[in-house]
Amino acid sequence: MTIDQQLLDLLVCPKCKGDIRLTAHKDGLICDACRLVYEIRDDIPIMLIEEAKPLASTTA
Repeated sequence: MTIDQQLLDLLVCPKCKGDIRLTAHKDGLICDACRLVYEIRDDIPIMLIEEAKPLASTTA
């Protein structure tokens, strides 16, 4: 199961309030401005800044 597009349209990066997008494997949400990836666990996006991981060039 993937995240619903309507939910994705509502979500923003909690750090900068900018746009986010799905990773190629649909297992996380990327904020290009902050260069952070927010993991998706059990179909729930973990939108905590302290849980975010730095964006690696291979993730995009």
